[in-house]
Amino acid sequence: MASVDFLSTRDNVDPERIGIIGICGWGGMAINAAGIDTRVKATVASTMYDMSRVSANGYFDAANNADARNEARKALMAQRTKEFKDGKYELAGGVVDPLPTDAPFFVKDYYDYYKTPRGYHKRSLNSNMGWIKSAGTSLLNTKLLAYANEIESAVLVIHGEKAHSRYFSEGAFEKMTGKKVKVPAKLAPNKNWNLTVGNKELLIIPGAVHTDLYDDVNGRIPYDKMEEFFKTNLK
Repeated sequence: MASVDFLSTRDNVDPERIGIIGICGWGGMAINAAGIDTRVKATVASTMYDMSRVSANGYFDAANNADARNEARKALMAQRTKEFKDGKYELAGGVVDPLPTDAPFFVKDYYDYYKTPRGYHKRSLNSNMGWIKSAGTSLLNTKLLAYANEIESAVLVIHGEKAHSRYFSEGAFEKMTGKKVKVPAKLAPNKNWNLTVGNKELLIIPGAVHTDLYDDVNGRIPYDKMEEFFKTNLK
């Protein structure tokens, strides 16, 4: 929103043609921003995470119960007390390295990006020692997309067919439109699957995993579609 404040007051910017793009966790944040900032006229969320959902419910909503959340709260509060007492933050460790042979698929996916030349950087938290352990405290008690159904501007949600995180995009689209998403069990190769309701669209990329839409090593990022979307909705 601060960025939109800045852009809206620039002489070389048309304030009626401001769009945003969010990737991964910032995809969910982008949709949430569109839900409050009516100056945003078009939003693309690519390979998105709903960070509040995964923080409160665990992956695939496996810990979606009060007991699990209370245990998580207790652990976070104990961590905050420890960090304040010690006068320093503790990091959670980042992507595991070396990669265990029995690591879940999504961990292998992240390793292939953050621990290889594709996405490694010496100052990247995910590539090295991870985020602060207590950083996500507020997300445990926050529902980012609570009013997503009230977004009037255009939103394009893009995700990979094989991404572990696809359910976040499907959930966000369902919240925005009220329409249940039923992606076919197997998509035709090289043919994107889409569902459109009004000015909201869900686009699924066949064969793509979560990190395929971080960079373009496999040519799977639909740049043409994104360009078309913004040109249509930022007239």
